[in-house]
Amino acid sequence: MKKFLLSLFVSLAFSGIAYATVDLNTATKEELIAVKGIGPSKADAIIEYRKQHGPFKKVDDLSEIKGFGDKSVEKLKGEVTVGGAAKPADKTAKK
Repeated sequence: MKKFLLSLFVSLAFSGIAYATVDLNTATKEELIAVKGIGPSKADAIIEYRKQHGPFKKVDDLSEIKGFGDKSVEKLKGEVTVGGAAKPADKTAKK
């Protein structure tokens, strides 16, 4: 019985990982590549977009990147998120 419960727990733990969404604003290249539909060049493009434009505000912002059309963005909506979107502005910087 213990072996069964252990194997059930391990199966559920790994299935939860498989269905976790990836945050476009914090994901590493490796995490992005793990998403179906995002290869190394698209992962690089996402990271470069973040560097140039700041954090994504919504998943639809992917369509601003070359190689991401409306259809591919729609397919990715269940796989990616923008949970770590904009950080609060530093109000002490310009006082």
